[in-house]
Amino acid sequence: MAAESDQNRGLSRRGLLSGIALGAGGLAVGGVTGYAAASEPSIDEASATALGRETVDCFGTHQAGIATPRQAHVTFMGLDLRREVNREALVRMMQLLTDDIVRLTQGRPALADPQPELADVPARLTVTAGFGEGLLTAAGLETKSPYWLTAGLPGFKVDELQPRWSDGDLMLQVAAEDPVTVSHAVRVLLTDARPFAKVRWAQSGFHRPANTAPTSTTGRNLMGQVDGTINPQPGTEDFDQVVWIPADGEPTWLQGGSSVVIRRIEMDLQVWGGMDEMAKEEAIGRRLSDGAPLTGGDEFTAPDFEAVDANGFEVIPATSHMRLATRRTPQTASSAAPTTTTTGWMRTENRRPACCSRRTWPTRTRSSCPSSSGLPTPTC
Repeated sequence: MAAESDQNRGLSRRGLLSGIALGAGGLAVGGVTGYAAASEPSIDEASATALGRETVDCFGTHQAGIATPRQAHVTFMGLDLRREVNREALVRMMQLLTDDIVRLTQGRPALADPQPELADVPARLTVTAGFGEGLLTAAGLETKSPYWLTAGLPGFKVDELQPRWSDGDLMLQVAAEDPVTVSHAVRVLLTDARPFAKVRWAQSGFHRPANTAPTSTTGRNLMGQVDGTINPQPGTEDFDQVVWIPADGEPTWLQGGSSVVIRRIEMDLQVWGGMDEMAKEEAIGRRLSDGAPLTGGDEFTAPDFEAVDANGFEVIPATSHMRLATRRTPQTASSAAPTTTTTGWMRTENRRPACCSRRTWPTRTRSSCPSSSGLPTPTC
């Protein structure tokens, strides 16, 4: 999102698209609960205060929240536009949301903020927005949709897709280090979006805060697994090739932008907890202790899919998550090809891992995520 004065909020054909990502998949928005403890554990007050005051600039070449270091808490929301919303109404909605995003990410209350006292802890707040096919149609830009957005995503045999968890015209990804900050931002954004759109689904997630674990280590999921080892790292050539639409990509307004797919997958922790350590490691293909492949080395050592034990059995089983999620190459031709990318709070994949429950509720999100070179789209 490029910097722009409050007075310059016209919406050009390119401006409507620039800086936006589309999303879909989740569950209906419910209430927010909290608790107050009689006493709080001792913490480094200076460190906590510094993290709470930290901001992430919402102006830049790309939307914040994509290459931004992962925050501890997130809420994804998919919104459906109301039938009467047209291009002019979209302009008004995007102007409101943009103003909210700029203020909140800077630690300032939104205009008519229902609880302005909660805005002074930005805690690295980012809001990443996305356009779906319905929004582009309402804007009269359906011919500008990327082919993969209009074509849809295929269903897989293990999917139990439900329309109420899928799709949406507008996605908002709200992330911060503090759950109260996320909840407050969600409330503000939905209040201003309500005349134009209604919530179709929402999904919240969490991760360990940055001040509780070294940022140089790969995090663990609720199954205790080191999760996200093969994710490309922001700032690297690999990340740029995988995440950003290239300069010669189509359509042209997506150049420098990205796309997002969100899938919800159930973790059956009760079943998982009843398995012994060997079964857990063979289900994944990695050691639980450090995330290294069962064939040896450290977390980042390439797995040897040809290795067999003394009895002739594959060291990394054919049914393991690692083998199923590995891209098929001449060296790994015997494996099932789908690739898996873990994206912080959510997992994006096209096969059910051996460790997961048979009952899954994946949601399909077809997303266009343009570069953030124009206002008044919310690109923070």
